[in-house]
Amino acid sequence: MFNYQAKPDCLAQKTILVTGAGDGIGKSAALHYAKYGATVVLLGKTVSKLEQVYDEIVNAGYPEPAIIPLDLKGATAKNYQDMVSTIVEQLGGLDGALLNASMLGELTPFTQISQQIWDDVMQVNVNSHLQLTQALIPELIKSKSASLIFTTSGVGNKGRAFWGPYSVSKFATEGMMQVIADEYEGSSLRTNAVNPGATKTKMRATAYPAEDKSLLPESDDIMPVYLYLMSDDSIGTNGERLNAQQK
Repeated sequence: MFNYQAKPDCLAQKTILVTGAGDGIGKSAALHYAKYGATVVLLGKTVSKLEQVYDEIVNAGYPEPAIIPLDLKGATAKNYQDMVSTIVEQLGGLDGALLNASMLGELTPFTQISQQIWDDVMQVNVNSHLQLTQALIPELIKSKSASLIFTTSGVGNKGRAFWGPYSVSKFATEGMMQVIADEYEGSSLRTNAVNPGATKTKMRATAYPAEDKSLLPESDDIMPVYLYLMSDDSIGTNGERLNAQQK
């Protein structure tokens, strides 16, 4: 798995949505999916970042992606429904989605959690995923082989002091993944979650400002698991929590 070698055209003819595609892990996933043949839909809240990823993909000669600027904190169920309708209308369907965008919030003692921070983290990390997947699933199951990937965390199945809102939201993410996987067991849709592990990202730097970043892997280094789950090689893998790193 960690040394998975993707076939050069393993994602050819697939249309894949990536949230949080402007930087970090989302950007790396979008570039890798495009490299292996997918038409990628880049979703994020900062247009300039999405445009930069768009340019990198086009300049590399990969299939031309699409851009959807959307802030998960303020988006509504109708926004997601309209978005999926537009994707299907313009690109012909949808074969996969990587739900990568998340909000860290604040690391604080449980008794000092701000209601606003709690609400914002749950909105971005949980509520938006509910509304987005409700819009995505009816189209994904029309694909011959569809993959839905959630993003979890090391604090998503074992709570950690001071990580309250984020940790709880990732427990919910894993639960949501498992419910969907069980409901669609035996269908053309497989649903799993990836724990990226300690990776050199802006979120990681915020959580661990004193950490030696030179010791962390880059986002590109953890892509084998993301490619495996999105390719047809993972057909039969459903309802699993996969680690992107061995340690």
